[in-house]
Amino acid sequence: MNVYQQSMATTVALLAALAGTVAQAEGHYVTGVEGMQGSSVPPPGNYYLGYLVQYDINSFRVPGTTANLPGSNTGTVTALANRFVKVTPTQVLGADYGYEMILPVVRTSLSIGAAGIDDSQSGVGDVYLGPLVLGWHGPQWDAVAAAGMWLDSGSTNGPAAPGKGYKSTMLTGGVTYYFDSAKSVSGSALFRFERHGKNDAGLRAGNQLSLEWGVGKNLGTVQVGVVGYSQWQLSQDSGMGATSDKSSRHAVGAELVYPVPGAGMFLKGAAYKEFSVEGGSKAEAKGNMLRFSVVKAF
Repeated sequence: MNVYQQSMATTVALLAALAGTVAQAEGHYVTGVEGMQGSSVPPPGNYYLGYLVQYDINSFRVPGTTANLPGSNTGTVTALANRFVKVTPTQVLGADYGYEMILPVVRTSLSIGAAGIDDSQSGVGDVYLGPLVLGWHGPQWDAVAAAGMWLDSGSTNGPAAPGKGYKSTMLTGGVTYYFDSAKSVSGSALFRFERHGKNDAGLRAGNQLSLEWGVGKNLGTVQVGVVGYSQWQLSQDSGMGATSDKSSRHAVGAELVYPVPGAGMFLKGAAYKEFSVEGGSKAEAKGNMLRFSVVKAF
């Protein structure tokens, strides 16, 4: 058996054990939900942020490579992430202090001929609790730092189940810079670092770093810009079936933001195309993403 055949045999076995939202690499956080000014925390108040995401999978990468699995292997992930944020008047280290919670609802459909998988499920995914959000604001810049944990609260019964089956600690940091005093041109970079716990089988996914970036321009009542995301697996997976291979993915797209000042609301839409995906210990999905989001102060 040659190296490629060995990889294929391992892939089929691992695909049969896939669980959770396969839209991104092994972590909980789904890149692409933030774009322009993604590192800017709003002023003190109560906020609801709803992210409606559709990720269309058109192929799966063979573990450890950029080659596609043979045959027809597709899927669709539709998710509504409900994020609730409270920014308080309290100052910590010169920053506004806040906290947050994310409640995702996920619908996943998989048709993976290479592993004989045909499964569709809907349900509440793993919940995120973030007791620490810090937002700084300068004359021409904003910055954010945050920490929290993804719980293993979602179901893991089946390949298309909404839960991951393990907890993850997530640390956040980022900066938005405005290139002029009127803040009409901005550039932002938002990083998320995840360290994962073990699942019931004793498998632990490697640490993961996510980057979301955006460059935007105000055009009167709307803002337009170029956005993108990247994910890198920083450390090896551990446990049965783990290899030294590390996954990665990169995408680029465009975003439009439309403010509704009278309603205290922003409407956002973005489209992303993944141009580079490499498999790790498991096969990795590759596809395109559409994202619609609303930010509402209340």
